Amino acid sequence: MQPTLLILAAGMGSRYGGIKQLDQFGPHGETIIDYSLFDAIRAGFGKVVFIIREELRNDFDEIFGKKLAGKIEVDYAIQSLGAYVPEELGEVRRTKPWGTGHAMLCAKEHTTTPFAVINADDFYGLEAFQLIGNFLATDTEDDLHAMVGYEVQKTLSENGSVSRGVCTVDAYGHLASVIERTKIYQEEQGGTGRRIVFEENDDLTSLSPDTPVSMNFWGFKPSVFPLVQKQFESYAIANIDSPKAEFYIPTVMTNLIQTETGRCKVFRSQSEWFGVTYPDDKPTVQAALRQLHDEGAYPDTLW
Repeated sequence: MQPTLLILAAGMGSRYGGIKQLDQFGPHGETIIDYSLFDAIRAGFGKVVFIIREELRNDFDEIFGKKLAGKIEVDYAIQSLGAYVPEELGEVRRTKPWGTGHAMLCAKEHTTTPFAVINADDFYGLEAFQLIGNFLATDTEDDLHAMVGYEVQKTLSENGSVSRGVCTVDAYGHLASVIERTKIYQEEQGGTGRRIVFEENDDLTSLSPDTPVSMNFWGFKPSVFPLVQKQFESYAIANIDSPKAEFYIPTVMTNLIQTETGRCKVFRSQSEWFGVTYPDDKPTVQAALRQLHDEGAYPDTLW
């Protein structure tokens, strides 16, 4: 059975200052999504579901619909603010999307196979798609899920702090915990070099450069959806009056692990990850993609 790829593309891009999901980074105007799609098709994925806001539907269809015809099945899931919110809570009064866990839940009716979830604005590389794709196509344990972990030192931005899911892995190669740290950066140490830290409540905590972090590349079995829906409904009830509260995929996975309703195999990637958080990240990403084309990792034109 060919797995499905869910692409999280409903984010607002507040720090980037625009719709970075559709911005052009490749040498011939390719988006980062183009590279993810190209690698997913090479890795055996059979369907892609774009999780987007309603107002982006026509743009996505115009940019990706024709070029993917005959290559992979395409579908769209709309992440609306009221989706899966318990009716007794009434009208949802917020403008910010509910977060990545809610976005994944919004694809529930569009996904019947094992599936991977990725960010639209992150470049993961072919290796990651092959690892997750093979796992999803061959593993038969309904409660065993997966993620690709990257070394935190390979995921930072020179232009500001980043959010990462900081992971610990047990002796069996399974995820023991993942905690979303929303302000990770490199700090100068008075001329003696730099250290990687995360900031929380004005306190700084050091991170080893090889600490595995989640870049939101997950692999799930469809059996996870009822569990995610139950989690989100409880979360919505508790946070209906918190307009900035977000229901993250790491929150989902943490609950599965703690309640022993799911496990997560961690694939460690040595690849360089890159993505766009800030406008100043764009030249770096463009140069990295140009180099990959020059090295033959990708053909001159993807499509």
